[in-house]
Amino acid sequence: MRTVGTRPPAAGPVDGDRPKRPNPWRQVTGSLVTAVVVVLCVVTVDAQWARLSEAPGILGDYLRLMTRGVLQNPMADPYTDYWSKAFEYMVESLQMAWIGTLVGAVLSFPAAFLAARNVSPRPVVFVTRQVLNVIRAIPELILAIAIMLPIFGLGPLAGALALGVGSVGTLGKLGSEVIEAVDPRPVEAVAATGARRLHVLAWGVLPQALPEIVALWLYRFEINIRAGAILGAVGAGGIGSILTQLFEARLWDRIGITLFLVIAVTVLVDQLSARVRHRIIAGGGKDPVAGEAEALA
Repeated sequence: MRTVGTRPPAAGPVDGDRPKRPNPWRQVTGSLVTAVVVVLCVVTVDAQWARLSEAPGILGDYLRLMTRGVLQNPMADPYTDYWSKAFEYMVESLQMAWIGTLVGAVLSFPAAFLAARNVSPRPVVFVTRQVLNVIRAIPELILAIAIMLPIFGLGPLAGALALGVGSVGTLGKLGSEVIEAVDPRPVEAVAATGARRLHVLAWGVLPQALPEIVALWLYRFEINIRAGAILGAVGAGGIGSILTQLFEARLWDRIGITLFLVIAVTVLVDQLSARVRHRIIAGGGKDPVAGEAEALA
């Protein structure tokens, strides 16, 4: 007779039993289906695959034409005026990216809490995530052409707002995942004191999630710099506005100068934001990249 409240002993493994071999047909079938899909895409897409062999030579010609402008003396005519003009447009692109990131951060911050399963009710989470999905599905270029340019007209304001709205979808989704990954023990400790819901979020969730969320904002700023260069092609301001004119006129030397500025500024911002992100997330810890450099030295 079994005592009430106790469980029967679990049946242990029988000596000599071995785990069943996994069925290989499932993996084989998945691999075959994937291979068939890839082959169908290669066959049905309207691409001239034979021209791939010509790509290295064509790319070399274009690089030679574009580097010719970069290697010229920037203080000599006619490149002096263009270097200053391109730099002004690059600064405008940085301003667009910064304003767009701020707009995206402000709008996505509450959306991240509404989309997190551990802090919001299921209906609110479902609706918020669908809204974020819709925003992520619309490229910034379409937002600029279809919404911002008709409302605000040509200029950097339309581009900055397009970048800001486009950032909301990604920052809201990633921010909600950061909030869902917080340690529940500090949250439970704050709730055990009888604190209100808002206080629990402010003192239990926010201190854990905020460093990662700020790091996401900085990473989005880098993406917006590159995206802002494309928006200029439709009249939304930034350095892309002169790139379109240069490609139409086939001024390859000036195209090279413009692309050089875009690449140089993007690399510089990437290095600075990487150090800031590490400082925010790791606190006063030593940057591993700097540590490796010192060790090699």
